[in-house]
Amino acid sequence: MNMEYRLVTVWHIEAPLEVVCEAISHSLAWPQWWRNVESVEELVPGDALGIGSVRRYIWRGRLPYRLAFDIRVIRAELLTFVEGVASGDVEGRGCWSFTTDGRFTHVRFDWQVRTTSSWMNLLEPFARPLFRWNHEAIMRCGGESLARRLNTRATAGARPGN
Repeated sequence: MNMEYRLVTVWHIEAPLEVVCEAISHSLAWPQWWRNVESVEELVPGDALGIGSVRRYIWRGRLPYRLAFDIRVIRAELLTFVEGVASGDVEGRGCWSFTTDGRFTHVRFDWQVRTTSSWMNLLEPFARPLFRWNHEAIMRCGGESLARRLNTRATAGARPGN
């Protein structure tokens, strides 16, 4: 049985919208500044907005396991959002969306996935809070790392669903 997760992360980055969107949109560079991203490999190039691209991500968090999955970008609007479909150790959808109030860029990541690894599904009844905690730690690190990369400050909040 695959277990489903609905996770929401919000970052408030004190930087221009264009700069923040550029950093998030160029995920091939994430391993340079986001320590939880071991690698990103482009499998299929997309159009100018990235639509149709497929990239393989390998992540590691605080718990002793790695997740590998591919993301195929299905929708994107410049300076507004990027949405993709995940397949691999997790399956589902992820969407980055961006707004600004002039001083801060507000980044929201919605992650609705189900696990496909048999060991994760077997442990899920006991480990669900740990899996959620691990995701939140990874995302918190991402917001802090992005702020450092942009030489600014950030506030972050994670609102896990189920």
